Amino acid sequence: MIAPIELTDRVAIVTGASSGIGLAVARRLVAGGATVAMVARGAERLRRVCQELGERAQPFVRDIGDVPAAIALPGDVARQLGRLDILVNNAGVHHRGDMLRHAPGDLAQMYMVNLVGPVVLTRAAVDVMSAGGVIVNVGSLAGKLGVPGSAVYSSTKAGLRIWALGAAEDLARRGIRIATVNPGPVDTGFLDDDFDNVSLLTFSQPMSTADQVAARVLAAIHSDQTGIELDVPYLSGKLATVNYLVPGLGRVMRPLLEKLGAKAKARYAARRGLGRS
Repeated sequence: MIAPIELTDRVAIVTGASSGIGLAVARRLVAGGATVAMVARGAERLRRVCQELGERAQPFVRDIGDVPAAIALPGDVARQLGRLDILVNNAGVHHRGDMLRHAPGDLAQMYMVNLVGPVVLTRAAVDVMSAGGVIVNVGSLAGKLGVPGSAVYSSTKAGLRIWALGAAEDLARRGIRIATVNPGPVDTGFLDDDFDNVSLLTFSQPMSTADQVAARVLAAIHSDQTGIELDVPYLSGKLATVNYLVPGLGRVMRPLLEKLGAKAKARYAARRGLGRS
């Protein structure tokens, strides 16, 4: 086992940090005494949230899907902030619906941001991290089963899970831990984008808050184990695992889950003021 990390005076990178789960994670890290390199593509919003969090939140405007930018980021952070101890791979993109609706380049973008970016960024981070460092990936329960309308997205998150499990031993030889947190639906506004094409199966599961997911990310950071996976909510993770292991059961359960999901989706749409689907 590797000793759990303390946050005081540590330096963390959080990607996708200007909103949602990434911002919630950054808030918890800053509150714990860490300095956070906040990474996102949108400069104006990123700088605004960094100002709100204070001097221990520093903006780094980068596109994680850009491989050279991802490779350069850990070194830039270590030079500017003095060290690097924690990496939270949170940035993600999801083009929803039937994959044939989307251009090939848009499908490739999901792989670049959701899978290639974290792998490349982690590899570069290891070169500047000392023993005791930790990497946490924000995956998805969609990575445990194929979700209709999310085939490519699900595959990127499945790849992220398997990569982390396989990389755990490699990283442990350097004294670095890796973990994955798999949320189900999260009430961040991420579901509002192309809302009509969000699967009813997605809405069939309890919705977490960004801070609930962030709490699990912090639990993974503080753990003394490597290669762990934490599901949010816990029971939804177990259901996803059963559906993965017994696909026939998933097909039998799907009509009931979609019925439940349709009701939950309508309630969500009414609360968010979205068009009915």
